[in-house]
Amino acid sequence: MKGIFYGIGVGPGAPDLLTLKAIKALESVDVIIAPKTEKKDGSVALSIAYPHLKKDFEIVHQVFPMVKDFASSPESWKKNKEQILKLLESGKNVAFLTLGDPMFYSTYIYIYRLLRDEDVEIRTIPGVPAFCAIASKLQYPLVEGDDIISIVPATASPEKIEAALSASDNVVLMKVYRNFSEVVHMLKEKNLAKNAVMVSRCGLPDETVNEDIESIEQMPNYLSTILTRRRK
Repeated sequence: MKGIFYGIGVGPGAPDLLTLKAIKALESVDVIIAPKTEKKDGSVALSIAYPHLKKDFEIVHQVFPMVKDFASSPESWKKNKEQILKLLESGKNVAFLTLGDPMFYSTYIYIYRLLRDEDVEIRTIPGVPAFCAIASKLQYPLVEGDDIISIVPATASPEKIEAALSASDNVVLMKVYRNFSEVVHMLKEKNLAKNAVMVSRCGLPDETVNEDIESIEQMPNYLSTILTRRRK
């Protein structure tokens, strides 16, 4: 029998934020796919899930290009797909670990699309997104009543970001790093900077919280999220 392919969201950083369903799935997994980029060693997602893994499992590190469209680098994706299919055909249960939720700005989405037309059983298990964990930790309500919230990748075009900021009562800005100064400038223009808070590497040992984003001078870590709202 073929193995089952799991897409497991491990949450933002704290191992105790994994769902019971995710932990149960990890207990039945034979192989862990630990995604990483070309520039970085190790896997944050794997380190989060590690306390819940059984002792006799195999780790397979796969490199995934940091691209917006996986079609622009087909050979890397094809190689990873073939490796996963080979493991499944050997009867092994395989898990692809992803930060946050598998269906939310995740590399897993690309892998899912590559495998969904194959003769493979796929089970996707949700995880806690970073902005939800941040809101709960800081007791920072995301939306109330008829509030409109926008979830915006800071990597989007300035025009898209500005449109979202103009239309929303509350905003979540994710992937805040390279264009941080430009994002802060837009938030100030839209009167959204004074109520903003930024958390980097939520739930990880080196987590940082900054409630005065205008005072930050260095480029933040890639895993940085800003929550903000018009009303205090």
